[in-house]
Amino acid sequence: RKKKEKKSNCCPAPGMAAQVARGVMGAVMAAGCRCPAHGAAAGVVVHSHSAGCSHQHRRQTTPPQGDYAFEMATSTIRVGNDVTQEVGMDFRNMGAKHVCLLTDPKLASMRPVQVAMESLRRHGVQFTVFDQVGVEPTDASMKVAIDFARSNSFDAFLAVGGGSVMDTAKVANLYAADPQADFLDYVNAPVGKGLPVTVALKPLVAVPTTSGTGSETTGVSIFDFKALGAKTGIANRALRPTLGLVDPLHTLLMPRNVTAYSGFDVLCHALESYTALPYTQRSPRPVDPRLRPAYQGSNPISDIWSLHALRIAAKYLKRSINDAEDVEARTEMHMAAAFAGIGFGNAGVHLCHGMSYPISGNVKRFSSQDYPTDHPLVPHGLSVIITAPAVFEFTAPACPERHLEAAAILGADISTAKAADAGKIIGDTLRNFMQDTQVEDGLCGLGYTRDDIPALVEGTLPQERVTKLSPKAVFREELSAILEKSLRIY
Repeated sequence: RKKKEKKSNCCPAPGMAAQVARGVMGAVMAAGCRCPAHGAAAGVVVHSHSAGCSHQHRRQTTPPQGDYAFEMATSTIRVGNDVTQEVGMDFRNMGAKHVCLLTDPKLASMRPVQVAMESLRRHGVQFTVFDQVGVEPTDASMKVAIDFARSNSFDAFLAVGGGSVMDTAKVANLYAADPQADFLDYVNAPVGKGLPVTVALKPLVAVPTTSGTGSETTGVSIFDFKALGAKTGIANRALRPTLGLVDPLHTLLMPRNVTAYSGFDVLCHALESYTALPYTQRSPRPVDPRLRPAYQGSNPISDIWSLHALRIAAKYLKRSINDAEDVEARTEMHMAAAFAGIGFGNAGVHLCHGMSYPISGNVKRFSSQDYPTDHPLVPHGLSVIITAPAVFEFTAPACPERHLEAAAILGADISTAKAADAGKIIGDTLRNFMQDTQVEDGLCGLGYTRDDIPALVEGTLPQERVTKLSPKAVFREELSAILEKSLRIY
């Protein structure tokens, strides 16, 4: 007998700005999500993790208390061709006496760093260069940068590079400000202690040279924690750069695969933050405002930035990949990275990123053209997009309206679509997008087999900072199924 479809009450798609002005804030705060993945009424059975058991049933007599507020935090952003030449004036205006300039070995001799150094010299700002940032940094490479920062008396930091460089600069700044801190003190729980940041950090200016992480706008730093075989990081608003200089000219230097994989990071930032658990359903409610996480759940303001970034990616990502001289496309994607950063930096990401960390951390032999080849490496954006079709097929039942809206933005025809069709439509749309841009054929294309799935699941489980923001609850079985479906995607 055909079941009657039940209309989803969670994650309602937002209207235009005028509708937001007419009361969407109040509507979102008042709305209660009734779907099983997001909340539970008193007395219903819910799931929780326990050691050695993938499911534990317990009867909850009092529903968890979700948050009632969200806040927006982002760096000041300045956008313009050749805006990097102003960085010397910025540090002079701050009164900086000794700047730590961080970059990676390849970028150290390239135009973005040269322009930044020339500006610092021209405006009389002393600086010292640290050019040993690791691409896809590890806890070991982070510690080298921390030791460098602690051994000098820097009063400001400058990061010129991609997400690896900006994330390393954030961590160096943090631990230089707290010389007695142990490395795990600020690392996200449950891997580290996840302590709140109470020390005052120095000014940090970020100059992104890739169009992916949006790290110039966020208080998030990610690294590969070797002991875990997965990535983790530090997330706190205090880590946000003081200023982000978004200079589109730098993106003309990006080779094809760097452009592609960083662009897919933008796309997933936008999709994951837009479909994340609503902030009113995230629990527990913080007892102190400073304990409210940077990743709060989807909210009306993040929604605007995330959707805008998704629309840009839909229009310009393929163009930016296929033509390195398409200045318009490269410029738009550079801005989209920052826009998505503002969105996910306050809403969060969920399963694509949560599973990407062990996919990167457990790499065996894979390497990619345009990236360092002296060691195995799965570029971050590739590790994120590789599970996206299966992830969004899985999450679609929790908020089908949002998944259908995203699919339509990416080019799908949803004129006759039903809510039950959302998963297949968004999954097929993403597969087509990936195939058009020659993304590897699933986890098998990265060197993984079915036998690796248990280790990838174990590496995902500690990523609660992001996996708990999935609009649909996940445990070992669900993660295994998603990874199984991601072995081959075409």
